[in-house]
Amino acid sequence: MNLFDAVVLGIVEGVTEFLPISSTGHMILVSSLLGIKQNTFEKTFEIVIQLGAILAVLWIYKDRLSKDIALWKKLIVAFIPTGILGLLFHKYFEALFSDKVVATMLIVWGVIFIVVELFYNKLSHSIKDVDKLPYWKAVMVGIFQSLAMVPGTSRSGSTIIGGMLLGMDRKTATEFSFLLAIPTMFAASGFELVKNASSFTLDGIGILAVGFITAFTFAFLSVKWLLSFIKTHSFIPFGIYRIALGILVFLLLSVFNLQ
Repeated sequence: MNLFDAVVLGIVEGVTEFLPISSTGHMILVSSLLGIKQNTFEKTFEIVIQLGAILAVLWIYKDRLSKDIALWKKLIVAFIPTGILGLLFHKYFEALFSDKVVATMLIVWGVIFIVVELFYNKLSHSIKDVDKLPYWKAVMVGIFQSLAMVPGTSRSGSTIIGGMLLGMDRKTATEFSFLLAIPTMFAASGFELVKNASSFTLDGIGILAVGFITAFTFAFLSVKWLLSFIKTHSFIPFGIYRIALGILVFLLLSVFNLQ
């Protein structure tokens, strides 16, 4: 991996982590295009840029998070389903990592986004602030989040859809998705650090720093942009993008006879 790769992957992580288009799926696809092999340094790099992305959300919501204990409680109970399922079935979900699975889930969830938006009714989405979200619904959003352990699904996408189906408006579902990423991504990164502690090194510290800063910057911009976008738009464009990208991946796999 070189500095160019670090910048590209940092941008991909930052932009896609909080958009409902699957950051994991995009990272797998872009890494394949760049010819980057999964090794010890690559694992370290992925954790570093994920931390960069999540710190952007912490920075944006730092005032609220420093004062709202009730919000933290909701985030913790929402994280529990993913935490339990992740510990129990982590190896099984890792086995699903492939371009074909990513392409399939991009299309499936693209269709789901479009269908949910076609039936969206403002009057039925009465939860317009995270403070009004009941704890049991927070747990349900957490269950939706666990679906994102299948690569190509999108953690933000599944939680946003879950929130909307549970009566949140677009803005509230999106903000709760952003905030739920904090315990989820820190736990996931911590798990990987512990699991691979003996093999991690700080070789290539410059590449790690570039990736971290790039991911932080583009995640910050991505979150701000999405919150502005959904004020006047639905999530249908993301559904269309997912379907188009999934079809393109299948076509490329077919042309190059890849598995």
